[in-house]
Amino acid sequence: MTDGDYDYLIKLLALGDSGVGKTTFLYRYTDNKFNPKFITTVGIDFREKRVVYNSRGTNGSPGKTFKVHLQLWDTAGQESSVFFRDSFLPLNDPSHHNLPLLTKPSQLQANAYCENPDIVLIGNKADLSDQREVNERQAKDLADKYGIPYFETSAATGQNVEKAVDTLLDLIMKRMEQCVDKTQASDTANGGSSGKLEPVKPEEKKCAC
Repeated sequence: MTDGDYDYLIKLLALGDSGVGKTTFLYRYTDNKFNPKFITTVGIDFREKRVVYNSRGTNGSPGKTFKVHLQLWDTAGQESSVFFRDSFLPLNDPSHHNLPLLTKPSQLQANAYCENPDIVLIGNKADLSDQREVNERQAKDLADKYGIPYFETSAATGQNVEKAVDTLLDLIMKRMEQCVDKTQASDTANGGSSGKLEPVKPEEKKCAC
């Protein structure tokens, strides 16, 4: 894809304590490489990746195909609400005592751009089992409590890194499709359009989330 050749621009934000591996996780996802020598992130940075998303119909049949430009924002571990978006990748590290408090709905809803942000909880550094202090059951119980997916990942081995981001992207795309369907249904009920999307100019079709 060339610059600007995409249907959606979607921004994801990695949240978590300093040292849990947010930078190496994102680097593994975008470049499929592991660099253990990253220095601590100062402020905020982001990485980018172009992906093709294939939607599915209600019966599992193939749906539309979309070209998506992902911006994956990397924070220093002391997040400011000015950077919050409506899609999150809270990361934890097995050697840390505390689970990510940012999964609490009250904190996310206070800073996010929507009432019900899409979240995927990640337990990173799963390869360091000998240093583990937060067990998998604790993390899964927290995820189940808030109804969010949970993945044990490793930037070093690549375990579940792509799957975790793909799951978050799937949640976002399905939510956007539901919004489009509701808008079309509302237009039809109000005597507006027939429910079909009107053709748009290429420069008008971008959607940022």
